[in-house]
Amino acid sequence: MNFKELELPENILTAIEEIGFKIPTPIQEKVIPQIIAGRRDIVGLAQTGTGKTAAYGLPILSQTDIHASVTQTLILCPTRELCLQITRDIENFARHMPRLSVTAVYGGAGIVEQMKATRKGTHIIVATPGRLLDLIKRKAADISAIRYLVLDEADIMLNMGFKEELDAILAAAPAQRQTLLFSATMPVEVSRIAASYMVDPVEISIGQKNSGTAAVEHQYVMVHARDKYQTLKRVVDHNPAIYGIIFCRTRAAAQEVADRMTHDGYQAEALHGDMSQAQREFVMSKFRSGHIRLLIATDIAARGLDVNDLTHVIHYDLPDDLEAYTHRSGRTGRAGKTGMSLAIINMKEKYKIERIEKSVKRRISAIHPPAGKDICQQQLLHLMDKIRTAPVNRQRLAPYLPMVVEKMADLDRETLLSHVVSLEFNRILEYYKDMPDLASAAQKPTKIPQKPAYKETGKSIHKETGKSVHKETGKTGYTYLVVNIGKNDHVLPPQLIGLVNQSTRNRYIRLGKIDISANTSRIQVENVYVEDVVNAICGYRFCGKKLSVEKESSPRTKSGKRGGQGSEVGVQKAGGRVRESGAIAP
Repeated sequence: MNFKELELPENILTAIEEIGFKIPTPIQEKVIPQIIAGRRDIVGLAQTGTGKTAAYGLPILSQTDIHASVTQTLILCPTRELCLQITRDIENFARHMPRLSVTAVYGGAGIVEQMKATRKGTHIIVATPGRLLDLIKRKAADISAIRYLVLDEADIMLNMGFKEELDAILAAAPAQRQTLLFSATMPVEVSRIAASYMVDPVEISIGQKNSGTAAVEHQYVMVHARDKYQTLKRVVDHNPAIYGIIFCRTRAAAQEVADRMTHDGYQAEALHGDMSQAQREFVMSKFRSGHIRLLIATDIAARGLDVNDLTHVIHYDLPDDLEAYTHRSGRTGRAGKTGMSLAIINMKEKYKIERIEKSVKRRISAIHPPAGKDICQQQLLHLMDKIRTAPVNRQRLAPYLPMVVEKMADLDRETLLSHVVSLEFNRILEYYKDMPDLASAAQKPTKIPQKPAYKETGKSIHKETGKSVHKETGKTGYTYLVVNIGKNDHVLPPQLIGLVNQSTRNRYIRLGKIDISANTSRIQVENVYVEDVVNAICGYRFCGKKLSVEKESSPRTKSGKRGGQGSEVGVQKAGGRVRESGAIAP
């Protein structure tokens, strides 16, 4: 079957062809004709990533009267991120319907603008329950004439405590409507919603109810609790092309893991509820574009992340709710691709794996933590693939090749390859040469590096030694570098440490105090590495900015003014390459 057989209008068919949709997914194939026919309410059970938004969005658009300035469709979803994602998708599907209006309504954003938009008249409202109910009470949103009511990820909305809001909104909606409920799982409360507010619904289930998608392989690794972080690093290093989400149970745990990974040179950032909406959108934008490869997130914060190319979902903490495991795992293995769901558990959590296996009706295989030898082998193969597939512009290289050939003339093929590999690979070999095998060291204590300590004000704590150092330069062998990014660019100390690691490709550079102001940051760098850091950062692109860096010629006085006669400015760009994976920071 193709989309033309689903009786969609030509302008929508043109839009989905431009988007790249070829054939409908199973949920789309079954749901679209039911909505167009408009006969019965629908309960759609399918995993995340199976195309549910298009399944209801395309037929609803085909039935929308763009000449009527009343709200005809209400789409409810659990989080602001999913609300924005659905809005973007609907607008994309309606790219050839210029008069169509879609309004996103969610908390954490200015309510006045949302009230203006809904009062003005909008065809489709995409909303989180709390904010919508607030607008209804203020008489700013009118849902009395809606024809379609969509509950997207109803199980998550109920898990988040939106039962009362949903009851109030559903009770306020007109009786003559088509209600469309979509969920990955079917807990008791979702069944209650269906029984109370839907009329003779038809259930459309893709795959086994409450089960995970077959495109995802499920594994777990069991280690001592003290070895969990080291195991996480090994998993990431064993998969050099990893692009994934690491789930933690709490906001504090997500931030701590993100800080430690950034400190260790990985392209990683946190996403959780303690961050402002602007910070969260900034992080998600970087993750979607691939500028960061690892997102350390809580369950709620990761809702609405529509990324089709994720290779891994890693459960650093298993969720308390078994259904959350299904939602997490559904983040990967999307759009026809395969994925990996890996849980890192301690010795006391084996029973949870058994419970999850029964819940998702899938076998979860036990694996050993990657050994240092295996990690080195995978990193080496990845390096070889990068060298083989690197784009070569022979025309540009032509003037320089004779010089290169002459310079390397005394090296045979094997020796030349050894030098090329050693240039990138020696650091990894050095790091793992004395590392114990976590699988065989079950009874042996493993030394875990402590969380890096740093402060933005007052006395400085050295990020590696943990020792207190004086904040004035010159007394500790450190020099302040001033970089043109600051709080307005949403940077924190971990990102600045990661900037140094990534741009210099050297994770052993010692940093001291970090001060962040509105538009600049001062980073204390050990004197022996100052020139390397200046050359690497100058001209480097970070946070969407081309960076410049100044070397302070003397420390600041208590009044905040610099002493001396000015500063030197680094002007040469050198070696600032960002790693493609979470490999050990070169």
